[in-house]
Amino acid sequence: MVRLPDVEGTAHRWASPGELVAYALPPGFHWLEILAAHAHSGASFMPIDVRLTDREQERLIALARPAVVVRPDEETILADAAPVDPERAWAIVPTSGTGGEPRLAQLSRVAIGAAVAGSLDALDASAYDPWVACLTPAHIGGLLVLLRGAFTGSRVTILDRFEPGTLLAEAPEGAHVSLVPTMLERLVRGGGDLTRLGTLLVGGAAIDPELRSAAETLGGRVVSTYGSTETSGGIVYDGRVFEGSEVRIVADRPDEPGAIELRGPTVMDGYRADPAATARAFTADGWLRTGDIGRLDAAGRLVVRGRADDAIRSGAETVWPDEVEAVLRTHPAVADVVVAGRPDPEWGEHVAAWVVPVNPQDPPTLEQLREHCRDDLARFKAPRDLRIVTTLPRTQSGKVRRTELA
Repeated sequence: MVRLPDVEGTAHRWASPGELVAYALPPGFHWLEILAAHAHSGASFMPIDVRLTDREQERLIALARPAVVVRPDEETILADAAPVDPERAWAIVPTSGTGGEPRLAQLSRVAIGAAVAGSLDALDASAYDPWVACLTPAHIGGLLVLLRGAFTGSRVTILDRFEPGTLLAEAPEGAHVSLVPTMLERLVRGGGDLTRLGTLLVGGAAIDPELRSAAETLGGRVVSTYGSTETSGGIVYDGRVFEGSEVRIVADRPDEPGAIELRGPTVMDGYRADPAATARAFTADGWLRTGDIGRLDAAGRLVVRGRADDAIRSGAETVWPDEVEAVLRTHPAVADVVVAGRPDPEWGEHVAAWVVPVNPQDPPTLEQLREHCRDDLARFKAPRDLRIVTTLPRTQSGKVRRTELA
């Protein structure tokens, strides 16, 4: 049994193996105490993002059916709790997918331990290197930073919110930081000296090459990560999969991009209370279907093209949004952009761009953007539809919610 920590006035009680405790708590040092307590017991836990609405939180609770829900000012014992196998689901982490309902990934303690060890090995880092936590503990990237502290005893500096100046002022010398691309962009825009930080692990979405170059110019050591909640976080660093894990590409022809599938000790056991989704997530021979498309380059590094559903089919051609977005971002009038397919009566789909302009009073025109693409993209890849918007729908980890594009 483990005694639940006293969190901002909540009552004390005991949690036993087979029980699931859900925590709807903001970031803070209480998370280190919580995770340390669970690390020394068989009790399972689930973080809930406090930025979700009450209705969204209740939907997760109804799906997970925990024994206890801990909030800053109360602790609720639920009568309809469902048992949990602590060997298979030490941590239950809601996914942050870009479409549809979230699912609850069941991660064993062995899987998370393999993810922590694989990360340190891939970075050639010490177990005692300091870390900075500035992502929410409700997402796997932020949770892993805290779990490194719980598993290895490394020093973790926790920030209540991400601010570039605060990060640079409070981060210990050489501290590693997990970020999403939007955070890296703010860090670069601040123009601070990044040499005093350790590795900047950037995941959740693809990094624009120009953004990465700008961060490295400021002295940042950037590592791009690829993975998901279902793999206990990023397990591919700069295209190289962790030792002991595997990646394969399933394509019609060897020279084409194909479906990315992963296998290894960090992969989830399955989704809680959703056997149908679990069955769809795995191949018959046990590989995790990521839903992403990519290829392996000549050196064996993984190159990710994007989500399989994001591919735009225009006539006989396939257009990948990331390729078009990378070119459009170099236009001086474009602050942010997302590309997606729209129905086309002749070609099936055509390329559409949602653009946040640098100057809302002087946005770029469709003709200007198409001309800008002339030297880098085939004409069928250039946008044929332009929507000027003030903001783009993104998840907290920086992924675009393409299903919400009007």
